Amino acid sequence: MQTCYRHPDRETGVSCSNCGRPICPDCMTTTSVGMRCPECARDRTRVRRVSAGIGDQPTLTYVLIGINVAVALGSLLSGGGSATGLSGDAIFRDGQLSRPTIHDGEVWRLVTSGFIHAGLTHLLFNMLSLWILGSLLEPVVGRVRFALIYFASLFAGSFGALVAEPNLPTVGASGAIFGLLGAAIVVLRSRGINPMESGLVFWLGFNLLFTFTVSGISIGGHIGGLVGGTLAAIALYELGPRLRLPFWASAGLVALVAAAAVAGSIAISA
Repeated sequence: MQTCYRHPDRETGVSCSNCGRPICPDCMTTTSVGMRCPECARDRTRVRRVSAGIGDQPTLTYVLIGINVAVALGSLLSGGGSATGLSGDAIFRDGQLSRPTIHDGEVWRLVTSGFIHAGLTHLLFNMLSLWILGSLLEPVVGRVRFALIYFASLFAGSFGALVAEPNLPTVGASGAIFGLLGAAIVVLRSRGINPMESGLVFWLGFNLLFTFTVSGISIGGHIGGLVGGTLAAIALYELGPRLRLPFWASAGLVALVAAAAVAGSIAISA
């Protein structure tokens, strides 16, 4: 159980909806956008800015979906892609992820593989998940934090895929999507909302069951992405507020998560 940042001897399950710091009943100020700590309650400008951002459109989510769909269309138009099997076109060959390609110095595949899919079914399932999670998370955390979480998850998912599969190629946005799912749970908890009541924990459990019971799924990619996204959200919404770090320092911690994943990917492929 967390303790109030102003009264360390008092346990609490509520966090400031602006900065994320845990607060006890004596430190809570009720506002139209949730509970605030004393400092944020006095900062009227910050309160207005945060509430205005809640209704923003998930623009980056739409951009990411557009890139994934554009890549899939390019694959289909070039003669590759199917509803079930792996693609055999140049886009797939030049963007897929595997240990031999990273060993040859093609590190960009850690990113490109996350925008390539093994077929239309794979694409549709991932894009639906990205639309749901992006629409939930991006308006709350903002585009910059959403981008940090997404790409840290993507790099971590690529690392996990390389650890788990030394031979076969891997593609798909699933690692990044699992990271968004883990991050959403952390963000809800930091705002005093029980993740069990949101349905996200059930969704995560179902997807993990699906991951471990269905063949042909990158277990390492899913677990790696989940760990990366969760760590990124913890850095932004748990460590940052507790240590009173400025945003750039919290973002730096997320960058370290991504850098560690890249370094691990290169090391495992050597």
